[in-house]
Amino acid sequence: MINVGVLGATGAVGQRFVQLLANHPWFRLTTLTASDRSAGKRYQDVVNWRLDVPFPEEVGSLVVEPTTVSAVSDLDIVFSALPADIATTLETDIAAAGVGVCSNASSHRMDRNVPLVVPEVNPDHLGLIDVQRDKGTDGFIVANPNCSTIVLCLSLAPLMPFGFSNLTVATMQAISGAGFQGIPAMEIYDNVVPYIGSEEEKMESEPLKIMGSFDGAEVQNAPFRVSASCHRVPVIDGHTMAIWADTAAPVADVIEAYKAYTPPISGLPHLPKESVNYTNEPNRPQPRLDRNRGGGMTVSVGRMREGLRYVAMGHNTIRGAAGASVLNAELIVSKKYV
Repeated sequence: MINVGVLGATGAVGQRFVQLLANHPWFRLTTLTASDRSAGKRYQDVVNWRLDVPFPEEVGSLVVEPTTVSAVSDLDIVFSALPADIATTLETDIAAAGVGVCSNASSHRMDRNVPLVVPEVNPDHLGLIDVQRDKGTDGFIVANPNCSTIVLCLSLAPLMPFGFSNLTVATMQAISGAGFQGIPAMEIYDNVVPYIGSEEEKMESEPLKIMGSFDGAEVQNAPFRVSASCHRVPVIDGHTMAIWADTAAPVADVIEAYKAYTPPISGLPHLPKESVNYTNEPNRPQPRLDRNRGGGMTVSVGRMREGLRYVAMGHNTIRGAAGASVLNAELIVSKKYV
């Protein structure tokens, strides 16, 4: 068993990490960190459990540690659910101490030597771990993308063989993406908010790195452009997006490619049976009906039309956050980086 911990274990993404790791077949969850006001207390006494699954009693008695390098220095991997401003320095210091960091934070996603990974799309980018170690870092940092970027990139994987140069995407993003306290009720009830800070910039830059080519030393960005418009809607979990791609491929051929798609990896505990599920139903996918497909790890695609236009949807705190980091860690272990 590989000893792991969670940085920021009491927040929305931190709780998802705890849920996914509590009974993991490869990882032993030994350390949970949080703010100083929670440190020294049992996890069950400080966490306000808000997930739609039972609290994992087996980790309830773990004493919460302060979020410091020394608290996690004896671990093999830590999963970071930290705010970006804290993660920037702390994740670097933890990696320098010889610990692998699988991060959900945005701090290092676009760093030249940090792989930004969606395992089904760019598993070879983990080669940047070797680049980090060659530069003197005993540990490493591997980042997962922004939640909406993950849904977009997974939905594009079956389309890549057909080629395109421009993408347009309009998102309808769930409120859980802003955390438990992120959006006041009076702002989101009976409303759509047509702005999410820095979200559009992430969606326009991150896919180019993820879907770029790795030459053993660095990643060359993919040769397409993304134009994004991001919106917050009154849905609890599940980001939905409408996507336009400038490909002339026949719709029937594209649909067949989606139905036949298999990812280039296998054998990982959190890899779903279907990474991308295509539905022919004209009114799907929908968050309430489809977000928990594949344990929340499947991206659902439908409404494929000439143009090329389609709709994609995925669970933002599982596939788009904690589950993405856990799957990254499983891939890292399978490639023997840990």
